[in-house]
Amino acid sequence: MSRYTGPRLKVLRALGVDLPGLSRKSMQERNQPPGQHGARKIAGKKSGYGLQLMEKQKLRFNYGLTETQLRRVVADAKKDRGATGDKLVELLERRLDNLVFRAGFAPTIPAARQLVSHGKFQLNGKRVTIPSIRLRIGDSFGPTEAGKKIDLVRATLEEPALERAEWIAYDAETQTARLSHLPGADAAPFPLDLQRVVEYYATRM
Repeated sequence: MSRYTGPRLKVLRALGVDLPGLSRKSMQERNQPPGQHGARKIAGKKSGYGLQLMEKQKLRFNYGLTETQLRRVVADAKKDRGATGDKLVELLERRLDNLVFRAGFAPTIPAARQLVSHGKFQLNGKRVTIPSIRLRIGDSFGPTEAGKKIDLVRATLEEPALERAEWIAYDAETQTARLSHLPGADAAPFPLDLQRVVEYYATRM
């Protein structure tokens, strides 16, 4: 399954929640599922599977992963001795494209991914082009000299989409950020039932 490139607001309305990583837009003005009969869908009850699927889709769309990529992260989370759901969020939040977004360098994760892919960011002083790199505590990242001149980066630093995550230390003078400690289970910037995500994959992996 390829990465989603369709209408983002439609996804927000279908899932019933704003996903900051996917879009700066809000579904509040049109807070019903898309389609001619969207209003009727609100009253309908979802099955257990439907609820599990919805929570899983929140993760997939917010962090911009394909189903295959998300399954790999879930598999890695299961290897940890701690709670699978907690580890899953931690691993997703430690991705470079997400950290570029959460540090305030890009308005969305897709925008952050593009900047990294085009070589406009560096990790520990070295230029990188792989958005999925997982950072460790103490790793520093920020735009290259060319990246600092990009209007999108400048504008987002002045008006970030979200308040900078507390596990990210930012140096305004050098425009670099550092992963100061690991994000917790509540790190995702949207309402999420992790248990349902774990239940969804329990019988599918």
